[in-house]
Amino acid sequence: MEVARGWALAGSVAAFLGVAIGAFGAHGLGETLPPERLANWETGARYQMYHAFGLLAVSVAVARRPGSPARHAGTAFVAGIVLFSGSLYAIALTGIRTFGAIAPLGGAAFLAGWGLLGWAAWRDR
Repeated sequence: MEVARGWALAGSVAAFLGVAIGAFGAHGLGETLPPERLANWETGARYQMYHAFGLLAVSVAVARRPGSPARHAGTAFVAGIVLFSGSLYAIALTGIRTFGAIAPLGGAAFLAGWGLLGWAAWRDR
């Protein structure tokens, strides 16, 4: 149950930060960033929110079955948020497009997380 609680906390923190980051982008950066960089910021915040909800789903799955592969999905979602969303935030703030090379690693982590969550659901039926 402690592991499930940890994933619920991680999801809640990620969602809280996603809302704060999204609001900062809309209200604090909207007038200062060029449109393409603001779009990067918004995409990062959107994907962070999607995967915050994924972390909450992981907490439910792990609460039901503590040994489930879903616990690894949580790790993948956190890695994806840091790598994918983080690289988009870095591009938006700095304009350095090289950070874009990191985004596919985060995208792969997101895919792995959803695959693991699906596998856990399939296996635990």
